[in-house]
Amino acid sequence: MLALLVLGTAALASAHHSGEHFEGDKVYRVNVEDKNHINLLHELASTNQIDFWKPDSVTLIKSHSTVDFRVKAEDISTVEDFLEQNELQYEVLISNLRSMLEAQFDSQARATGHSYEKYNKWETIEAWTQQVAKENPDLISRSAIGTTFEGRTMYLLKVGKAGQNKPAIFMDCGFHAREWISPAFCQWFVREAVRTYGHESHMTEFLNKLDFYILPVLNIDGYVYTWNKNRMWRKTRSTHAGTNCIGTDPNRNFNAGWCTIGASQKPCDETYCGPAAESEKETKALANFIRKNLASIKAYLTIHSYSQMLLYPYSYDYKLTENNAELNALAKATVKELATLYGTKYTYGPGATTIYPAAGGSDDWAYDQGIKYSFTFELRDKGRYGFALPESQIQPTCEETMLAIKHIVSYVLEHLY
Repeated sequence: MLALLVLGTAALASAHHSGEHFEGDKVYRVNVEDKNHINLLHELASTNQIDFWKPDSVTLIKSHSTVDFRVKAEDISTVEDFLEQNELQYEVLISNLRSMLEAQFDSQARATGHSYEKYNKWETIEAWTQQVAKENPDLISRSAIGTTFEGRTMYLLKVGKAGQNKPAIFMDCGFHAREWISPAFCQWFVREAVRTYGHESHMTEFLNKLDFYILPVLNIDGYVYTWNKNRMWRKTRSTHAGTNCIGTDPNRNFNAGWCTIGASQKPCDETYCGPAAESEKETKALANFIRKNLASIKAYLTIHSYSQMLLYPYSYDYKLTENNAELNALAKATVKELATLYGTKYTYGPGATTIYPAAGGSDDWAYDQGIKYSFTFELRDKGRYGFALPESQIQPTCEETMLAIKHIVSYVLEHLY
């Protein structure tokens, strides 16, 4: 038996590296003081292949901030020479990305089935959506809202006690393929909903009075690709005429100031906005579902990582929403609630000023459809692990995020009418 388990682990490790292996790749954090530093980083990015982790693109770097990026092993000496010659202060967050990615799987022997405390492959999540609906017919129903570019079915779980015309909360995970902690949270939320219904007063009230629409993974094709070929893939896997570059950033593809700021028109860029708003089958399916159910959807929650932030509109503009004071007060109280469990500190505010301006995001779009409570979570951590958050952090991350979500839901429930 042990030999089999060891074999399974070896197979898993090799599966992750059938494409990019990340051996010797480093992740750096650079302090950016002024315009000169920004220009230097633009220069560096134009001459080297750099994978920006935070912010998502060189174009989004601003003064008095830090920038996290990954550099391939073969470019390290060039990049470090450049940083040193130009007196840019930097630290190495991850000295060998491959070993960090292997350490992300804490358990040596992985069970083949679904686990809430492990990262699950898409096939496992897909089977879980069917299973969890079958086991909890009074609380969960599963429907398909569309298919991805590569033809995979997008499953949506409706969680709540059956009732007529209930108000609803929409939550999605897995927009950006490499943000694995995000789908882990959607699965955790569903488990907690069914596990505590009838035992815990808040969740019981929520499920009696509201429906939750949960989309466990939006960007399924990209997520599958991170398991099979390139762990650091971000975008969808669509192809477009006139370019060999693959994929669109689904969170730059909504019709909310589409492609005006903080998004790229270049198909090879990580923040490519796509050839048109809703060009991606995935964003179109999500938008269509929300438009169709707009009368009932009272809040929109989208789960990303990393940087420990709670953001609300707008990101496509520096203008403030009509209910900015309300959203700000709610965000403040929510991050305070989140911190009560493990002391995890979140920052909060409108997207454009709190993180960076970015057009075409789902939260802005949802808000402009009339959903007044629209929030983006950027889960753990602040960059020590970045997108390689270990499995040992799934549970604490999900537990504290549950507190935050429940706080928002309570508020929405009290302010329905």
